[in-house]
Amino acid sequence: MKPTRAGSGKTRPPIRRAAGWLGPVVVIAIVAVLAIIARPSDQPAGPAAAGEQEESPFASLARRTPGDPLALGAPDAPVVVIEYADFQCPFCGKHARETTPRLIRDYVDQGLVRIEWRDLPYLGEESRAAATAARAAAAQGRFWEFHDALYASQRRVNSGALNDAALRDIATRIGLDLTRFDADRAFPGIREAIDRDQREATSMGLTGTPAFSIGDTLIIGAQPYEAFKQAIDEQLDTP
Repeated sequence: MKPTRAGSGKTRPPIRRAAGWLGPVVVIAIVAVLAIIARPSDQPAGPAAAGEQEESPFASLARRTPGDPLALGAPDAPVVVIEYADFQCPFCGKHARETTPRLIRDYVDQGLVRIEWRDLPYLGEESRAAATAARAAAAQGRFWEFHDALYASQRRVNSGALNDAALRDIATRIGLDLTRFDADRAFPGIREAIDRDQREATSMGLTGTPAFSIGDTLIIGAQPYEAFKQAIDEQLDTP
């Protein structure tokens, strides 16, 4: 699946030793990307307008952070689809392979929808390892390529299919700088960001994946594309 992915860029070249001013600039850029990936989610990106009445507790969770590598679509798209998922979840994989490409083609690429990813790695250690690795890929602007590779085929849960060697193999196949990939996986802010996503999901009563909020509508499970289309179209039609 190679849809147009707003907000993701080309792979950065490997970090090399550089003389003079280049080294500090590269370090600053890396820190800035990791800061976006590890951005606290305790508050939405922007406050609601004075007197605005929220229809649902999920409606305030859209972050709309410019440059967020874990999001697809324009920050000001009319509708935000928030996806809570686990990289070992078979139903998340089904959604990623069958429904996400259609949503991107019909809505994200048209500027109507933004998809925001949330980690809910509840199935075990390999789920957390995969979530950490995907965020390390995001630091090189390749989250969605890593996402697609993780979901390309179904794997048995906690079978070793997503161990360290497998994750590094995916990173190699999509062209990541492995030295940087390994270093970013050890960045404490990434683990903290995953924990915040899990707390957010728990606070909303979500205990399984996939789960989606679309404005004031909650969709649980890998529902058919038509269920997402109906929810999105209803939000687009809302004044």
